[in-house]
Amino acid sequence: MASKKRHEMSKEELLKNEKMLKVAFYALGIGNLILLALGLLLMTQKGNKFVALVFIPGAMTPILLGLINSLKAVKKEKVVRGLNN
Repeated sequence: MASKKRHEMSKEELLKNEKMLKVAFYALGIGNLILLALGLLLMTQKGNKFVALVFIPGAMTPILLGLINSLKAVKKEKVVRGLNN
């Protein structure tokens, strides 16, 4: 099933989409910070040996940027419709 464009969504769908994007952004952001911290911790415990775990947050950064752009687009659509709280 193809997803609807933001301008085709109802008010409730738009608000639900915004809420889902916020949850995904914060969950992924916190997960990335935890992975980075664990990777750095393992590197210090191993005596500065290479730990591949440190690169996972960097590889997931484009996903976070995409979520940020989606959130901005939803907020712009809310302004156009006058749904600001």
